Amino acid sequence: MVPINKQSHLRPLATINQVNKCISILKSKPKIKRSMWSRRAQEYEAKICSGKIYDLAEVVRDLNKGDDIMIDQSYSERQLFEKAYERILTEFQIILGLSIQDAQKKLDKALKRNLEIQTPKPAQKIEATPNEGLEEAAIK
Repeated sequence: MVPINKQSHLRPLATINQVNKCISILKSKPKIKRSMWSRRAQEYEAKICSGKIYDLAEVVRDLNKGDDIMIDQSYSERQLFEKAYERILTEFQIILGLSIQDAQKKLDKALKRNLEIQTPKPAQKIEATPNEGLEEAAIK
């Protein structure tokens, strides 16, 4: 059961058909209105709290920035995206019977996100012999 609002009203988990429709929503082109951000943020928040899985998928789709998520989004936009993303991710995980990582891969694939690019790579070692200056250090 998934909470619909702050009361104790619950809806049953989505069906596999609803999950497939959500995936097609996530793959579709974002529909971003040209209204003020504060108004859109209220609408996104209402959709997240509505408990409707299709509305949740629309919010994730519309706020998804792909690989540039941290660069192009404001703090409030990121917060809304992460809230909606986590909710849909956990529901996908339960319904599809996947691990959290596999569910995330499926969700990210639908969103055309590649989060591996965002993980920092280990720093390269700089090895220098006592005779070499810093400018001549060999990077290995």
